[in-house]
Amino acid sequence: MKTIKLANPRGFCAGVDRAIDIVSKALEIYDDPVYVRHEVVHNRKVVDDLKSRGAVFVEELSEIPDDGITIFSAHGISASVENEAEDRKLKFFDATCPLVSKVHKEVIRFASAGKDIIMIGHKNHPEVEGTLGRFPEHSRGKMYLVENLEQAKTIKVNQPDNLCLVTQTTLSVSDTEGIVEELKTRFPLMQEPKSEDICYATQNRQDAVKQLALESDLIIVVGSQNSSNSTRLKELAENCGVKSVLLDEPEKINLLDLKNIETIGITAGASAPEELVQEMVKKCNLLGYQINEEMEGLKEKVFFKLPVELR
Repeated sequence: MKTIKLANPRGFCAGVDRAIDIVSKALEIYDDPVYVRHEVVHNRKVVDDLKSRGAVFVEELSEIPDDGITIFSAHGISASVENEAEDRKLKFFDATCPLVSKVHKEVIRFASAGKDIIMIGHKNHPEVEGTLGRFPEHSRGKMYLVENLEQAKTIKVNQPDNLCLVTQTTLSVSDTEGIVEELKTRFPLMQEPKSEDICYATQNRQDAVKQLALESDLIIVVGSQNSSNSTRLKELAENCGVKSVLLDEPEKINLLDLKNIETIGITAGASAPEELVQEMVKKCNLLGYQINEEMEGLKEKVFFKLPVELR
């Protein structure tokens, strides 16, 4: 019997919920256009919905008028962007995920102690750009970016005995472990943060995909192509030996070869709405997958408060 299995947990995390709520509340409270620097979260459906309600997405603060209500995305911003907003006296709300803000604070703390810092992450990702941009220009140390195991094997640092580590929050846990072990072997005195930087939601969704892979012939990851955590879920499913696709439109399921696929597993990245998951399920139902099973999983209870002015 053709079956759909739904991973748990899946979809929105507390940081994404908070970021979307910040934009939604601002749209309710303020008559003026609400400007959002960069996509508030990496999901096309979410961004399109907010656009339809009046949000204006821009790439740089220079595109925002002096009286414009401004929101920074969940991925975080550099110190220079925040300083520019303050210098222009823009009214802004910071939708940076608190777990990303935690990494920013680690960078500032390590830099103030004159340490070198290695960040594991993907070059040009907004979160990485924001975190690298929190390293003070006049620090005695230096900050480096490592993207993969090969770079970890060859990177040279100025202060190997005074070195710290941080990571992008949405990485693959298993891939990061290999990079961290290589760095620890090369730099045994390297200091790690007191708690892992990879966020709880990323970890939980990756664990759920590992279980889903044991019971599925194909895994659909609901998410947009520019979503880092969604891409990691797809890669993880493939590493577990199961074919996987990353989709943000139900109609794209028509393009898949479903011959010999008895069980479709469906999960969603932390920036993908449950509404889109259910649209995927309905599309699969129309293609003959009539049994829908919710897999057991962790119940996430994390909640992040909105800024006081928006509560």
